[in-house]
Amino acid sequence: MKSIWQTIAGAVLLAAPLPLLGESIAEPPLPPVATVLDRVARQTERESDNDRAFNQRYGYTRTKVTEYRNAKGDLKKREEKKIANNPPAAPVAYRTRPAGPVPEPNGGADKSGAIKDANVRGKAFEKKDFSLNDDLLGRFEFDLTGRETINGRPTLLLDFKPAKKSLPERNIKDRFINKAAGRVWVDEADYVIAKADVYLTETVNVVGGLVGAVWKFNYSFNRERTLDGLWFTRVVDWHLEGREVILRRAIDYHEGKTGVRKLW
Repeated sequence: MKSIWQTIAGAVLLAAPLPLLGESIAEPPLPPVATVLDRVARQTERESDNDRAFNQRYGYTRTKVTEYRNAKGDLKKREEKKIANNPPAAPVAYRTRPAGPVPEPNGGADKSGAIKDANVRGKAFEKKDFSLNDDLLGRFEFDLTGRETINGRPTLLLDFKPAKKSLPERNIKDRFINKAAGRVWVDEADYVIAKADVYLTETVNVVGGLVGAVWKFNYSFNRERTLDGLWFTRVVDWHLEGREVILRRAIDYHEGKTGVRKLW
C-alpha cells in the first residue's frame, strides 16, 4: 500500500508540467499604442460603408427612451420612440439605387439617438465622435493597459484623457470632447471600437455659464459583430446632470436594437 507521502509526491509530479503548459500559451505582448491608433483610424474610414451595408441587409427595431428628472430626482417626462428597419429582402445589386447618399433608416436622425440640442437638454457625444481621426488623436493622451474578451472576441483596452495643452474649441461639442476621459475596447482582429465608456473630467459651461452648465455626463456604447463581419451598435446609454438657466435637471437616455436578423 502506498504511503500518504508517496501519494502526495505523485500528485506534485503530475501537477509540475502545468505551469510549463501555462507559459506555452501566454498572451502575446501588447502592440505599440501608435500601431493600434493607426489601425483604428484606417478602419474608421470604412465605417460609413459598414453602416450602410448593415442597414441594407439586416432588419431590427431600435427603441429610444429619454427620461427627464428634476433636482429631487422626480420623473417629470418620459419619451419613448420605436423605429423599425425593414429593408427589402433583395441584394442591392439587383435594385435600382437612387442618386445621392443612402438615407438612414430613421429618416436621418443622429446615429446615437440622443437629443440634438447643443445645451443641457441635449447630448454631448455620438459614436462618430470617437472616430480616431487626426483631430481627435491630437486632443488626448492614450495608454494601452491590457486585454479583455467581449462576446468571445479579444479586445485591447485603450485608456484616454485630455492632452496637457490648449485645445481648440470651435463649438459646444468641442468643449465636451476636450474635457472627456475614459476607455475604449478595440477589437484585436478587426481594430473596430467594440465598446466605449466616457465621462467628463470637469464642468462644461454653456455660453459662459449664463445659459447653463453640465457637471456630470457619462456616455457608453456597445457594438457587436455579425457572422458576415459587419458591426452594429447594440446599446447606447448616457446620463447627464446640469443646469439650464436656473433650473437643475437630470436626463437619462437609453437606446437599443432588438430583433436583429439578416434578410439576405
